[in-house]
Amino acid sequence: MARMAGTKPKTRIQRKNTEQILGAALEVFAQHGSSGASINMIAKTAGLTTPNLLYYFESKDAIRRELLSRTLQLWMSPLNMLSPNGEPVEEICQYIRRKLDISKNFPKESKFFANEILSGLPQSRSEIFEPLKELYNAKIAVLENWIAEGRIAPVDPHHLLYSIWATTQHYADFDVQIEEIAPEKSKDRFAEAEAFLIEMYRKLLAV
Repeated sequence: MARMAGTKPKTRIQRKNTEQILGAALEVFAQHGSSGASINMIAKTAGLTTPNLLYYFESKDAIRRELLSRTLQLWMSPLNMLSPNGEPVEEICQYIRRKLDISKNFPKESKFFANEILSGLPQSRSEIFEPLKELYNAKIAVLENWIAEGRIAPVDPHHLLYSIWATTQHYADFDVQIEEIAPEKSKDRFAEAEAFLIEMYRKLLAV
């Protein structure tokens, strides 16, 4: 929560500084985890003094919560777009493409979210998982309907989503591993991953 909360709109400079702080925090959290980060580290990365930063956010946890809220919306958006009215296999393939786009274009956000999940979210588990759980259950119901109607193969819908999350996020969260063990596969990894994953899931879901 921003410290400057109120009805008065932020000035252009205030908006700029707020985004600068959040961008710096994302970089620090992605590298060190929220437990290893400090207000001073974030302020230094943002190019601000610590007192100046604290004018905008009252604590490191306030910054962390704002980033979690934003990142969760980003993370949920591709799943939210999976439509029950579309062609099932194509909808799932489009979901995979959107998840890969998130990994490609927002790697720091992906790493930050992964680090938070690994930490167990001790301070904000319910506020993070409640909206995700609601969306997750709605999309599981969509997948179950498609299976019952014989429109996709009878796979476990839960493990289908888990596997998509694991395979798409790998390319952001474990980019260092890819670069080290197979540097020749690193440059075009997202395009190659899309071709591979789409083919794999089409075969899995074919009736």
